[in-house]
Amino acid sequence: MKKIFLAIAIMFATANFLTAQEISNNALGLRLGDNDGFGGEISYQKKLSDINRLEVDLGYRDHKHYNAFKLSGIYQWVWNIDSGFNWYAGFGAGVGSWSIDNGFDANYNDDGIFLNADGNIGIEYNFNAPFLISLDFRPEIGLIGDYGKDTDLDLALSVRYQF
Repeated sequence: MKKIFLAIAIMFATANFLTAQEISNNALGLRLGDNDGFGGEISYQKKLSDINRLEVDLGYRDHKHYNAFKLSGIYQWVWNIDSGFNWYAGFGAGVGSWSIDNGFDANYNDDGIFLNADGNIGIEYNFNAPFLISLDFRPEIGLIGDYGKDTDLDLALSVRYQF
């Protein structure tokens, strides 16, 4: 965990030496987080206006005894803090499928689909080079299915190529 924080600190320190640009029209990359098991997501952002964008993430979560695939869509508002640093907040939904193997409980095998309501808040830096780094927090509230029946809290680091 200390290595992750050190890497984040180095990336933000490096960002101070580069000139930032405005929100890009498109960004594609990876979002890595730890919510119900470590997982990675292919993440795409599409600029809708000067202050709004749509983020779509397709991901896989893996845990010792269960796994899940999820597609999330988040509508975001983006506000400039200073010289390329932005913060953003939004809301959306996630849909997916999950399965639990019998290693979790010898008498229990289960799978299904789920639907979540998602929130999103984060901070990002737009580099002069065509990439973006962000750290965000995504609370997820389960609406349908047993996978996310409680509130889950997802913290993730993202790196995206801007075009």
